[in-house]
Amino acid sequence: MTKKEKVDFTITTLEELYPKIPIPLDHKDPYTLLIAVLLSAQSTDVRVNQITPLLFEKADNPLAMSKLSVDEIREIIRPVGLSPMKSKGIYELSHILLDKYNGKVPNDMKALEALPAVGHKTASVVLAQAYGVPTFPVDTHIHRLLYRWGFSNGKNVIQTERDAKRLFPKEKWNSLHLQIIWYGRQYSPARRWDLEKDIITRTIGRKTVLRKIQKP
Repeated sequence: MTKKEKVDFTITTLEELYPKIPIPLDHKDPYTLLIAVLLSAQSTDVRVNQITPLLFEKADNPLAMSKLSVDEIREIIRPVGLSPMKSKGIYELSHILLDKYNGKVPNDMKALEALPAVGHKTASVVLAQAYGVPTFPVDTHIHRLLYRWGFSNGKNVIQTERDAKRLFPKEKWNSLHLQIIWYGRQYSPARRWDLEKDIITRTIGRKTVLRKIQKP
């Protein structure tokens, strides 16, 4: 198969499997999405979705959050991990949103990345899922799969994002981001990987990966 045929096969397969794409993190607006994505760093979506209702019950907007102390925020979010850094970031960015953006989450990459505890991936997810701006956020699933499928060399997430944007049509970026995440979780996990269930890797995967998994 040519590279274009592999790309087309991947898109077609993912659209057949996931015609409707649920967003993994529960939220109701750009601010609650921003907080949920921030909390998801080095944690799981399941754990974050267990904690955010408790946090948002006390504060689901920048004004209410700014009235909590860093320690109060930290105590609530402790189970998701990295709570000292995350609680400080949530407190500070909430004040910045009030002071600079009238309490609104900006829909600009540089403005988002300038917020405390907000990195490129978090900013990309917010732009894609809250505002519909074409981005291609790369998480561990996407990084792993684009390497397995031979679409990127797997050296780092920056290169993986660059390769993804070069290969896939821009109008597909936001949907593919979610589709690949769900596919990775269900069919191509890092552990207990069953190649028989992983139709995309089995069909287009790089030979070194296939030889490794098929070893007796």
